[in-house]
Amino acid sequence: MTIAVTGATGQLGRLVIARLKETVPASGIVALVRSPAKAADLGVEAREADYGNPDALARALSGVDTLLLISSNEIGQRAAQHRNVVNAAKAAGVGRIVYTSLLHADRSPLSLAEEHRVTEEDITASGIPFTILRNGWYTENHTGSVGAALAGGAFIGSAGDGRISSATRADYADAAVAVLTGSGHEGKTYELAGDEAVTLADLAAEISRQSGKDIPYRNLPEADYAAILAGFGLPEAFAKGIASWDADASKGALFDDGRQLSALIGRPTTPLSAAVAAALPR
Repeated sequence: MTIAVTGATGQLGRLVIARLKETVPASGIVALVRSPAKAADLGVEAREADYGNPDALARALSGVDTLLLISSNEIGQRAAQHRNVVNAAKAAGVGRIVYTSLLHADRSPLSLAEEHRVTEEDITASGIPFTILRNGWYTENHTGSVGAALAGGAFIGSAGDGRISSATRADYADAAVAVLTGSGHEGKTYELAGDEAVTLADLAAEISRQSGKDIPYRNLPEADYAAILAGFGLPEAFAKGIASWDADASKGALFDDGRQLSALIGRPTTPLSAAVAAALPR
């Protein structure tokens, strides 16, 4: 059996490839990437696969039994890019697609959700057997700001008291591998989220505890938070997006208590304390 992974040199893709190699022979893994040279260190076959080149995608998917379609990071272009992959998979005779979607994509208020809804519909309509992994928030989306919080003396955001059931990329990678290498997952949609639902105030308290510094959580109006992020150099549209996702989180958009992720990976999801410890500057 040959398993192919799109976006294999990305942060999630690299983790998936590494974990797959612990479970199946490297000869049965294909990394689908825009630049095979950047995948040389993965230790598996790398094939050039550009989302914008359907013919190249079909060639890259030749002989693939199972495809992990990791969602593109190009917001606004993802629906079209994913459609190209799905169409190429159908043309190449791929036997199964596993797709990393968004938590509660069918009803999520997040601006990110619409492209995922479209892709889920495309996959369903393709006739290819599938599994949908609706990944919740990555803990790293927030712990990536630990250094800035320590430098600035506060953790800022717009999530209020919203409880966020996040999990680490490693947790989601393990879920992907469990589905890619296991059986009984066809036609299923999994809502994947962390066991522990925390607020950004909880995160700030954990940063304070581990760093020995007083790092309070400072909640900001959405527009103010977006302006600060833009001031840090983020593109304005992206800054507004991040602030809006926090605002949605304040209303429960990133909460889930179904524990399907820990059930799928056979262990508890990574606790906040461990994620913060990994993020603290060395």
